[in-house]
Amino acid sequence: MGKIFYLMGKSASGKDTIYKRLLKECQGLCPTLLYTTRPMRDGERQGVEYYFITEEELEEFERRGKVIERRNYHTAAGLWSYATVDDGKMGRGTENYLSIGTLESYEKLKGYFGEIVLPVYITVETGIRLERALMRERQQRKPDYVEMCRRFLADEEDFSEENLMRLGVYEMFENENLDRCVETIKSVILRERS
Repeated sequence: MGKIFYLMGKSASGKDTIYKRLLKECQGLCPTLLYTTRPMRDGERQGVEYYFITEEELEEFERRGKVIERRNYHTAAGLWSYATVDDGKMGRGTENYLSIGTLESYEKLKGYFGEIVLPVYITVETGIRLERALMRERQQRKPDYVEMCRRFLADEEDFSEENLMRLGVYEMFENENLDRCVETIKSVILRERS
């Protein structure tokens, strides 16, 4: 049976960049995309970073029993939802998947699929992470520093050591050097797929 490698970390830890690199450099990894009701950021594309949908479309998936997990965030710009939707492929065959999200979504996916879901937790020193978040926000057409700060503070609580230990997330991948971090994760994926 295939594995689901679940990439997670606090905001601005480099998850999206690492996710893209792993998909490009690890043959045989299938991407999983989350569905979200949040607005598209500059440079994002439909069906590449996320499936951007309306609240009504997400509720229809729920009515059909297709939502594995859903997270709602009360942001400065309104309610944003993210969801993992069961497309009938992931977790059922021999394919290996790479997924990305939060610790809470990891917990729900692991509860749904069991031991085939393996955590890949990315860490970055707090000061560096804050600098990255600020640089990323400045590049937006309409920077939303209030939302950036909300995410930053919420992550401190969500990814507490207590929560990580409770869910058995013991191995951490430091993203101080992107190339080294990606190579380390690739070696773990290769080992687990064997």
